[in-house]
Formats: sequence, structure tokens, C-alpha cells
Amino acid sequence: MRMAFQRLTKLPENFKFIADGYSTYPLAAMMFAKKFGKAFTFRITQVIGLTNDDAVSTEHRPFKQMIEQLNRTYKVSYRHTNGFDNIDGASYDLALWGAYYNFLRPHKHNKYKVLNKTEVLQGADSIPGKWQFLIFLGQQTILNIQKNSAA
Repeated sequence: MRMAFQRLTKLPENFKFIADGYSTYPLAAMMFAKKFGKAFTFRITQVIGLTNDDAVSTEHRPFKQMIEQLNRTYKVSYRHTNGFDNIDGASYDLALWGAYYNFLRPHKHNKYKVLNKTEVLQGADSIPGKWQFLIFLGQQTILNIQKNSAA
């Protein structure tokens, strides 16, 4: 939640937060309301269980299922490693996966097209070419991080 809200000055009107039954979500909502006041006060709608046994589950389950599908997709495509030396490595790995998912991976529900087209990647004719370009951009980011941490 912290990362999702970090660039916002207030939540959008009619903001809804749909979650599973994990107890941390309501606690986090209370923390945001306490720390940031009315601009970040919101309710959590929790979808509990695996079946639509009540009106809340029936109405909100599709939103929960979208997030669960994204999580499963990440878990399936994640290559287990020996861990990361620091949080930057883990964040960088997740950022690369996010770039793949949003800009390179064709999606069935989008007629086997990528979710987001970007001009930067249009010059590359193939997925390997697009990856090479993303890796180049990633290398530039790493060099900038190293340069800034040395300064």
C-alpha cells in the first residue's frame, strides 16, 4: 500500500480497496488514516473464502481474482534464485518482471497484444530485441544507482 500510494497527495474519489481476509489490510488502512488524515481515509472490502456465499463476495470477487491471477502469473514465471544481496536487487527483479508483463507479454484477453504499447520499444522487431533494449536501460539504471551511492 505504501508503494502504491507514495506519489499520491490524496486518494481518488470513490476509491475502493478490495482485499482477501488478511488482517494486515484493515490495520494498514487505520495507519494511513491516522498518519495522513482524511485524504487517505478509506474502507477495506474483504472477500473471504473461495465461494460467493454472501453479497459482498459475489460483487467483489472478480477484483480479488484479478490480483490473485497476477500473483500466480508472477509465481509461475519467477525463477528461484539464491536470494538477493539487498532490497535493490529484489526491487530490480520485480521491476523487470513488471516491464515484461505490461510491455512485452501478449495477453489473451487483449487479442494476444501487449497491455501497453510504448514508442521506446517499437523500434525493436522481436521480443529478444525488446529485451536487449530493456537490459540496456537497466544497465544504465544500475550505473546511475552506483554513481549516486558512491557520491
